[in-house]
Amino acid sequence: MEGGSNPESRKKVEKQKGKKSKIEPFVTQGDHNARDLRSWAKRTGFVSIFSGEVGTTSRDLERRGGGGGGGGSLSPKIETDPTRNTSFEIEPALNRNSEADPILPETGSGEYERRNGGVSASGDGIKKEGGSREEAIDIMYPGGGGESGDGEWNQPPKMKCGIRDNPGLVSLVYYGMQHYLSLAGSLIFIPLIIVPAMGGTDKDTATVISTIMLVSGLTTILHSYFGTRLPLVQGSSFVFLAPALVIINAHEYRNLTENKFRHIMRELQGAIIVSSIFQCILGFSGLMSLFLRLINPVVVAPTIGAVGLAFFSYGFPQAGSCVEISLPQILLVLIFSLHLRGVSVLGHRVFQIYAVPLSVVIIWVYAFFLTAGGAYNYKGCSSDIPISNMLVDSCIKHAYTMKHCRTDASDAWRLADWVRVPYPLQWGIPIFHLRTSIIMIVVSLVASVDSVGTYYSTSMRMNAKPPTRGIVSRGIGLEGFCSVLAGLWGSGAGSTTLTENAHTVTITKVSSRRAVQLGAVILIFFSFVGKVGAILASIPQALAASLLCFVWALTVALGLSTLRYTHSASFRNIMIVGASLFLGLSLPAYFQQYQPETALILPGYFIPYSAASDGPIHSGNKQFDFTMNALLSMNMVVTLLVAIVLDNTVPGSRQERGVYLWSTSEDLSTDPSSLDDYSLPTKCSRVFSCAKCLGA
Repeated sequence: MEGGSNPESRKKVEKQKGKKSKIEPFVTQGDHNARDLRSWAKRTGFVSIFSGEVGTTSRDLERRGGGGGGGGSLSPKIETDPTRNTSFEIEPALNRNSEADPILPETGSGEYERRNGGVSASGDGIKKEGGSREEAIDIMYPGGGGESGDGEWNQPPKMKCGIRDNPGLVSLVYYGMQHYLSLAGSLIFIPLIIVPAMGGTDKDTATVISTIMLVSGLTTILHSYFGTRLPLVQGSSFVFLAPALVIINAHEYRNLTENKFRHIMRELQGAIIVSSIFQCILGFSGLMSLFLRLINPVVVAPTIGAVGLAFFSYGFPQAGSCVEISLPQILLVLIFSLHLRGVSVLGHRVFQIYAVPLSVVIIWVYAFFLTAGGAYNYKGCSSDIPISNMLVDSCIKHAYTMKHCRTDASDAWRLADWVRVPYPLQWGIPIFHLRTSIIMIVVSLVASVDSVGTYYSTSMRMNAKPPTRGIVSRGIGLEGFCSVLAGLWGSGAGSTTLTENAHTVTITKVSSRRAVQLGAVILIFFSFVGKVGAILASIPQALAASLLCFVWALTVALGLSTLRYTHSASFRNIMIVGASLFLGLSLPAYFQQYQPETALILPGYFIPYSAASDGPIHSGNKQFDFTMNALLSMNMVVTLLVAIVLDNTVPGSRQERGVYLWSTSEDLSTDPSSLDDYSLPTKCSRVFSCAKCLGA
């Protein structure tokens, strides 16, 4: 702002005013009131460079108070120190009792301009009273910022590799493998939970893992070309794990003995396909653009948090079967990701980026030595004998420990083929039932909310403009199509954007689209090698459960971190989040306590997912009872409903709520750099050109 630092223009203003300009403190009367703020701004001549409440921009201030000798009324000039944040500061009054004010990024930095589409802080693109659009500025609040990776808070991370950068083949291979290894815990551990619960063999577990790797690679490539085009890995999300466990533990499947695994898998396939078609319609029809009006950080934060908290009854109760393995695993992954996160090896933060795979390899080797040393050898007992065939009571007592702790308990390596290509309908024709389809349709809405939060967080962390509503709709629609593929191949869960993507981009400082695509190709190649899936299927169950304790905790943390875009000190916001999480945990607990017969049949960690058949709702219609008991027993569904209702009915300003400021087509068209981040390939853009709600 040259006019603001020009001594001659400043002297002119001071001379005409007769005294040096000074802004009196703005004292609030209770809650923030826009009318009081406008009145104070008009009285003092204060001009905001970031808020749409005042209809004058800083450029207007320069024009009116700067050089040029123009007549007209003059507003006071405010001198800013070029070494400080150039945004105007309001001196706090002593009797001010309102919540903390937002911290705005430094407007003079190139990173800030890039993050906001290359628009300078002089006021371009800021909303005026007349109705032109407000610029999407990523506002941080005290205590709610993010760590850039260099130990600095409230600063966007400096990317080593941008979304359209091409650092060379070797670097792309390294970055791609790095991206997927950091997400290993989310990609491969769902089959280790659901396949044994479905009565599947070790070979079935290996096959499902290979299938998930193939589907993840294919859907990631599709999303990077035809979805939002952000560098986001698609995969089987934990959002679909809870409904899968609900269906698996239904009454009619508990006593199945013959082909139990295939029958339940086909049931899951049918439900996933139906819900995916609904998600496709929601996205490609543009209805998602309307649904976005209800989705804000105050809704996203507790919903994603509830996804991780939903599995607290499974985590350590399963890992506790072998504490000599699970406790070191939990401690090691926490030490790597927290205590050693700042340690660099050859310029790379190895412990922070590879916390999951490093800790798994170390503890797996440790467990191998325990097994080889005879820690789990019991006289007259063998882990190869099924527990149903054991006759000695002492062996039955130790069978659970041997199954969960020994590294040689799995037969996957011996049974799996070296080369096997997963193919559609490999488990048979999907089975379609209305009740399971409705459950999955509601869960697909939760997955969409999860993806919306990830889209926005990732775009902010890679210093890009947020996508438009049309691009978000396009991404959700393509996620629905990708889930159709997951249903056809039979991965056991739908495909969606993994929540951990935003964390991965932050810690690796790599947001290259090409790197993610190349990593997807490598993942597809490994999916054809049956022994790779067999190795992963051989991970001891206690080790897998202990690692999932960390992954689910990370999911909760990432969900709550979206509150950085809201006024986190606002009682309105924290009360909505608190009420949503509490009711999201307490109400399902009421439904989950109705299991008179289940407690004698199912393991304790599966009892919460049996409420669909044993819940308190008895209307006389079994299909309706199953559906309602299932939905109200799932934490994330209840949390989403409570959060949406409260956030959209409790009064609050847009700034306080942290309403997502999605870009518009005009924003991207004025910034070719941002337009290239989201625009479809030339031939594909013609297909979507007729649908303005899906374009950039």
